[in-house]
Amino acid sequence: MSTDRNPFRSIEEQFDQLRRQFETMLEDWDGDRYSSSEQLRAASGMGVDLEDRDEEYVLTADVPGFDRDEIDVRLVDDTVHITAERERSASEDSDDHYLRSEREHETMRRSVRLPSAVEAADAEATCHNGVLTITLPKADPEDLDGQRIDVQSHDQ
Repeated sequence: MSTDRNPFRSIEEQFDQLRRQFETMLEDWDGDRYSSSEQLRAASGMGVDLEDRDEEYVLTADVPGFDRDEIDVRLVDDTVHITAERERSASEDSDDHYLRSEREHETMRRSVRLPSAVEAADAEATCHNGVLTITLPKADPEDLDGQRIDVQSHDQ
């Protein structure tokens, strides 16, 4: 006989599994082309803005609660890929005090297609108070290999 007194535990586990499957599906989905931004933001949890500032694009994304070392920003061809991922630290692994634990692993992903080519080597990213800002200087179209953009702290 089970000692778990929560009659909804199996339903919660099914919802967690469905959420993970949906997140995996979104990784391959071109949301800018096939979905409204409101639907994609709700599904991914990451809202984004893309501004055209004449000489550069500025992409702003909400990544609340993530540290800069938990955020990966990559530019591949004309698309910016943002992944924010964290695991619960080893000091929090003890289940002795938890009545409920849903923060073991969290991932947010978003891809944004840019209207034109950018200078990948001159791109910059900063994160401050859960807001990621990526500055992408415009360039003439050229063959761009995927390049990682380091996220700097914007602490003052």
